[in-house]
Amino acid sequence: MPELPEVEALRRALDDPVRAFPIERVRPLHVATLKTIDPPLSELYGKRLAGAERRGKRLLFQTEGGRLTLMVHLMSAGRLRYLRAGDRGPKTPAFQVLFEGGGQLVLTEAGARKRAGVWLLRPKALERELSGLGPEALGLGPERLGERLRERGRRLHPALRDQRVLAGIGRAWSNEILHRAKLSPFELTTQLSDEEVTRLAEAIDAELERGLELRERGAADARTYRVHKRLGEPCPDCGTPIARVCYEEHTVYYCPVCQTEGRMLKDRRLSRLLR
Repeated sequence: MPELPEVEALRRALDDPVRAFPIERVRPLHVATLKTIDPPLSELYGKRLAGAERRGKRLLFQTEGGRLTLMVHLMSAGRLRYLRAGDRGPKTPAFQVLFEGGGQLVLTEAGARKRAGVWLLRPKALERELSGLGPEALGLGPERLGERLRERGRRLHPALRDQRVLAGIGRAWSNEILHRAKLSPFELTTQLSDEEVTRLAEAIDAELERGLELRERGAADARTYRVHKRLGEPCPDCGTPIARVCYEEHTVYYCPVCQTEGRMLKDRRLSRLLR
């Protein structure tokens, strides 16, 4: 699940390679991946990319001069790699950017549901695509964070994942951030004290920076996550077994002692089975 730490680490790794040679050809290889038809991909031929940028969870590859931007959203299962000339590529890529010199930028996506997307956009269209995103989560600070969270009353976990509120945080890092902040995932955003907002802002920065450092070093999930996907394992702070709440699309992991004062949060999926 690529989120801000994963996408930023990838951006840094791709920034130099993608600007080394002009684009020779672009190949959309899955019908669901390319989300735009105008401008045509052929407008990229012969152009150089100015490097890699990031906005929230999206990667942006702008041409020199800024007239075109290739935007990539990896969603849950998308993976993007730069292959140098001679490197062995995947058998079934979803999208390829082929560079003069033999390198290529390759998008793949595991599973049957193809949700990752690629857009080719002119400046005004790019502005429209990004206009709904909230501010970047990293470095936001307690004052601005409090303003964003208190605009609407909702539970903390979905609020952190809402890209219109904050850009860059998803399911996994919401679990990690709330555990560090010692806050319940079910806490209402409008009921947070100033001290709790400050604690949350500090936890956002600390966890996203920790994740970025680890991902840049190539750390796998098992070395990166302290709470996420750790059901039944001891909390790294107090030793209590990590608990979870399951939903159809995601799972919330938390420590009942550190975050909810000993209360077990109601598991909606289990509750339905017991009716």
